[in-house]
Amino acid sequence: MPVAGSAEQIRFEVMELIRGIHNLRPVHQGCVATIGNFDGVHLGHQAVLGRLAERAGELALPSMVITFEPYPLEYFRPGQAPARLTRFREKIQALRRFAVDRVLTLRFDAELAAMPAEAFIRELLVDALGVRYLVVGDDFHFGAGRRGNFAMLEAAGHERGFQVVNMHTFGVDGDRVSSTRIREALAAGDLAAAEKLLGRPYRMCGRVAHGDKRGRSIGFPTANIHLHRQKTPVLGVYAVEMFGLDEEPVAGVANVGSRPTVDGTRSLLEVHLFDFSGDIYGRYVQVDFVHRLREERRFESFEALKGQILRDADQARAFFRERYGR
Repeated sequence: MPVAGSAEQIRFEVMELIRGIHNLRPVHQGCVATIGNFDGVHLGHQAVLGRLAERAGELALPSMVITFEPYPLEYFRPGQAPARLTRFREKIQALRRFAVDRVLTLRFDAELAAMPAEAFIRELLVDALGVRYLVVGDDFHFGAGRRGNFAMLEAAGHERGFQVVNMHTFGVDGDRVSSTRIREALAAGDLAAAEKLLGRPYRMCGRVAHGDKRGRSIGFPTANIHLHRQKTPVLGVYAVEMFGLDEEPVAGVANVGSRPTVDGTRSLLEVHLFDFSGDIYGRYVQVDFVHRLREERRFESFEALKGQILRDADQARAFFRERYGR
């Protein structure tokens, strides 16, 4: 709960995660809010969150991000939806860094998909949340048939007593920053471009699990991290840095994919850490992708794969020597 006092004193020590409209309580009345998927929490999203935090301080109200799970496109076209940049937990972790007090995640199902835009405004924004200030993107649509738009929100705000602000396109290098643009950069192996749009290196997180120990048998033990994703925006072999260990970051080389040479079937992130030894099974770690080495491909034999792994490791080490001068 916030501490009573001036606007400058209003701060939430821990971001509150609210799962579903049914978990909203009278204490959640009164906030400044924004709505969207916030996939990647990129520089465009960060601009929205910065404006939200400023207004929250001015009005002495908590800030709230309203988001969806699954994303609407994943609900309407599950087989065609693009790969997420961030899993739900990764997104929540990213939002914690940007002065967000509350996150309300709405389950996007048949009921929510059929809710008229007018009902969304009345029942959620007005009755349940008492929104005083709302920031939305310039292409924001909502409600059944995507009938709701900025003009509808603005009219409702005039009638109901809340302000609606259109956060115009945020651009980098002359083009709009978007999750789609970041996915395209990652698919092309342009990690520098992705980092520029995200404001940080592209990162995947997860818990280190036991694997089949194939890497250990050739002197390349790996930390295996199950991705729990239907699709992944990165595939191939990368120079990486791992965080979440006692000493960090630890440089390494990683493969993201299904491991076709050994008949793998599900996406896995395998990281070999350089000059590191220790039991990290069960540790929750973060892996930053800093340079792409090559695409994933199938080799004719395990021996051929072993030779390529050695070359990949040499390339990654050379990259880090050039990067850090050591």
